[in-house]
Amino acid sequence: MKILSYNPGHDGAFSYIEGGRLVFSIEAEKSSKFRHSSLSIPDAFDALAELDDVPDVLCKGGWWPGDAPREGEAAADYRGTDRHQVIIRKKSLLGKTIDIFSSSHERSHLLCAFGMSNLPKGTPCYALLWEGVLGAFYEIDAALNITKIADVMPEPGHRYAMLYALADPTFDNNTAEFSRLSDAGKLMALASFSKRSQPTSEEEAIMSFLLQDCEHLRPRDCESLKDFRHYNIGLEDQEFRNFAGIFSDRLFDRFYRFAEENLARGMPLLIAGGCGLNCDWNTKWKDSGLFSDVFVPPVANDSGSAIGTAIDAQLYFTGDPKISWDVYSGLNFVSDEIVDETLFDKWEPSIANVAAMLANDLVLGWASGRYEIGPRALGNRSILAAPFRSTTRERLNVIKQREQFRPIAPVCLEDDAEKWFGCNHPSPFMLYTYRASTTDLAAVTHVNRTARIQTVSALTNHSMFDLLTEFKVLTGYGVLCNTSLNFNGKGFINTMSDLSAYTLQHQLDGFVVDGQIYMRKSSVGYQEYLRDRS
Repeated sequence: MKILSYNPGHDGAFSYIEGGRLVFSIEAEKSSKFRHSSLSIPDAFDALAELDDVPDVLCKGGWWPGDAPREGEAAADYRGTDRHQVIIRKKSLLGKTIDIFSSSHERSHLLCAFGMSNLPKGTPCYALLWEGVLGAFYEIDAALNITKIADVMPEPGHRYAMLYALADPTFDNNTAEFSRLSDAGKLMALASFSKRSQPTSEEEAIMSFLLQDCEHLRPRDCESLKDFRHYNIGLEDQEFRNFAGIFSDRLFDRFYRFAEENLARGMPLLIAGGCGLNCDWNTKWKDSGLFSDVFVPPVANDSGSAIGTAIDAQLYFTGDPKISWDVYSGLNFVSDEIVDETLFDKWEPSIANVAAMLANDLVLGWASGRYEIGPRALGNRSILAAPFRSTTRERLNVIKQREQFRPIAPVCLEDDAEKWFGCNHPSPFMLYTYRASTTDLAAVTHVNRTARIQTVSALTNHSMFDLLTEFKVLTGYGVLCNTSLNFNGKGFINTMSDLSAYTLQHQLDGFVVDGQIYMRKSSVGYQEYLRDRS
């Protein structure tokens, strides 16, 4: 069965499943479009260009009831877990009669997590769906019936991000209807700077306000907190950073206490929704001892919603909720122009040369194969650098035009992960934190000594594995800085024109595309490297 699915909301995506295999997932923000974009007409043509045949099923994910579809159009709502709430009808597409399928946004997250997990069909489990709007635990039985156990807290992701906005003087609380989608990740970084565990009386009042039992909390409601110390205090304030950690723990504890008191021990847990990108919280769930296993998909946020709706359709039509998939299921890199030889030196492909350049503190863009699905750079659209110096982290944050409190993640050989980060199992999707065991990796170690690692083996990413292996020969460490290759506020770069422009504008020393090396002639570091080699 051939199933084409799309998510109509922010983090829009087209996903295609054929014969139980994820063939591709094309996300609207990728190819240097704005983060959290909805789908556009060019995205639709990109998806059609990847198809060999007319699909059997076209799926639309559920979204807000207020975003009313045209009369007669099939579209489910945002909420709903009952499999009988799906909408089915027939339609002609390119001369073929196909099925039109729609199910809720809520189901898309839950089915995405189950379908991509390693749990066999028929395995009972729990699921936690926490995101900007939904915050609930579910039970999934052997027949794939989904029962909501309880709404623990509405809008956990929104409330988490609101604390960042509360302290940020650039955020206009009076006009915003919702928190900024980028703020939750920034607060996660700030929370690691916390040096205090006990809240002040004012902080207790702020937490009571932000975590209050109400369906919807608006930023303008925060005006009631304008006389409190943290209001518009700025993000560099250490007392606010202390509070960020306290608040992060308090929000997590609300869900943890519910699980501890109400869920049976020893069941597996699936985590879905944007809060599933919070590595600190994922690590706490994994270490809690409450569950036999914890799985978080690399597309836990809405970038996985189209995949989840396609899985739901596959379940409906075939009875099978499981798919095979590869995290590198985006589009191939597009060489849309020839690199200007007056600006770049072209080197013959050589992993040894790339490793030597990185070992000599050059910073390189790296594009290989198809781009990663989901928001994390996993070694196919990355900026790479040596992991040893804190000044490298500072330079990378300047290159990426982002705040200096943001950490840089390491990509690490799977076999070396236990030695340097205490990780004794694969962690291929950068979804958990581990504690660094050495001070030698300053560029990829956060202020609290943790690192959000990605492990790599010859099977998971052969090109990156070869590069890390060669870098280890030169330095003794199979570890590199790995941060996303993107313009600020946009998705991964996926064209030669964008990559060469980015390298010039943001002062990368060069870039590598599927092994081919291009070095910026005006780079001081590169010229020094050439002199040292001569």
